[in-house]
This record gives sequence, C-alpha cells and structure tokens, in this order.
Amino acid sequence: MPLDPTHWLRPGWPEATAFMTTLGANFGRKAGDPAQARANRAGLAGLLGARPVFLDQVHGAAVVRLRADWHDDNAPQADAAVSTEPGLAVAILVADCLPVLFCAPGGVAGAHAGWRGLAAGVLENTVAELCEAAGCEPCDVKAWLGACIGPAAFEVGPEVVAALGREPIERDQPGFLYRPNPAPRWRVDLPLLARERLISVNVTQISGGNWCTLTDDSLFFSFRGEALGRARGRMAACIALRS
Repeated sequence: MPLDPTHWLRPGWPEATAFMTTLGANFGRKAGDPAQARANRAGLAGLLGARPVFLDQVHGAAVVRLRADWHDDNAPQADAAVSTEPGLAVAILVADCLPVLFCAPGGVAGAHAGWRGLAAGVLENTVAELCEAAGCEPCDVKAWLGACIGPAAFEVGPEVVAALGREPIERDQPGFLYRPNPAPRWRVDLPLLARERLISVNVTQISGGNWCTLTDDSLFFSFRGEALGRARGRMAACIALRS
C-alpha cells in the first residue's frame, strides 16, 4: 500500500526535503508488523529522493555521520545523525519524544530528543557535528521541532526536573508547570526546553513544536497512548539535502 503524505508535517525548507509522518503508516520494526514497517521505510526513498537511514535509538546523546553501508540490520546506536550527501537521508523514529530536524548550507541532521537526550546534550552535540561537517556556523543552522508529547500531558517527578537542569521547586517555572498530584509532579514543555538549549548554542532560526502526540489521537501514534488502547506504531521524521 503506497504511503499517503497528505497530512504529514513539514518545515518547508527549499534546500531540503523534510517531513514528519503521521498516523497511518508505522515505521517501527518493534512496534506493529515488522514486514510492513520495512516496506514503509523503503517507500520513503521515493518521497525523499534519497535512501533513509534509521538509527538504533537508545535515548542518549551520540551523533553520527551517515555512511552508505549502514542499513537497518547494522545501524549504529545513536540518537542523532548528520548527512552531507544528497543520497542519504536522516530518519528518526518518533512516538512521544521530540524529533528535531536541522538544515544548514551543505548539510542536514536529525535528533531524537526526549528528556534523557535533552539532559545529556543531544541537541548541542548535533549542532556541533553538523557545523563541523558542513563547514558552517550555528547562526547558519535552521531547526524545526516536530510533534512530541505536549506540556499539558507530560508529567514527571523531581528527579527528571533536576536532570533537566532545574531545581524541582514546588511552583511553576519556565518549562515546568507544578502539579501536587498528590505527590509533587511537574508538567514539562519539551519544545520550550529544546528552544532554550538551541538558543544557548546560537541557533536562533527555530520553528515548529506546536503538536501533542498523546492528546491528538487522530493524527499521531503515541507510546503512552498505547496503554490507553491506541494502535502501536512509530512515526518517522526525515530530512535529505536536495541535489
């Protein structure tokens, strides 16, 4: 069955083909039908004009430069990748963690940035690697935040607040909405925290980040939504340089 990109999210960059898929096509080999996920991954190539390379994502901060000999069965463990070749597209699996796509003169990148990745510096590492590979400065880089679990739905405890670099104060603060639930809990704004980290390394051309994968069950798969009976699946955030 051919992929239907009608409702996919796009940053709209002229120098790159970039999008995030939505509900309807699963790309996670460990979520749903692995054979269909493999076929869906292959189908992305025609839409990207490049072969998508998926990573073995581990919620870390490692960044790799894509190689032509990497495929699904020998993908490296990493949560971000850079490509300077028009024939190789970066592909990031998405459920509730934040995907971030990057575009710079001569290079593109993608990162998987849940709270663990954000805390470990995956976005800062990706910007540094992209700038080195493409020979550009952070001010030349554009970043687009895809869909993730939104600030009205993502509750965490004090240990996550601390890991993200904030004191777990029992009141609201930027990026953290306090909820005594009855134990202290905070609702986290992943896109806001990602913007803060990108700005801290001089990336200021930032867009996107306006969707919630958990609350919008008509448009997105959600890892947490699976516990509520929603279909299992993973979306893909992809980017490739245009020739």
